[in-house]
Amino acid sequence: MLTVPADHPAFAGHFPDAPILPGAVLLDMVLQLAPGAGAGVRQIASAKFLSPVLPGEQVVISYSRTAGVGLRFCIACGARKVASGMLVLQ
Repeated sequence: MLTVPADHPAFAGHFPDAPILPGAVLLDMVLQLAPGAGAGVRQIASAKFLSPVLPGEQVVISYSRTAGVGLRFCIACGARKVASGMLVLQ
């Protein structure tokens, strides 16, 4: 479980009056946590951003490797699913 700090720099410009965590930051969190993902991403096969992540929220990232070089992921805040998708790794 990771807590997204309220002072995370991404919140400043996304959006000043109603901050939400950008999807690119969520994808980066997946890459930081998933073993073997450090080599990089060849393709974002699919990505769905279902609900915003707000300052101070806790996220849980789960992932599984698929056949070949695929990485399926799901990100949740409590019982609320906020993102899911499939990455093709290098």
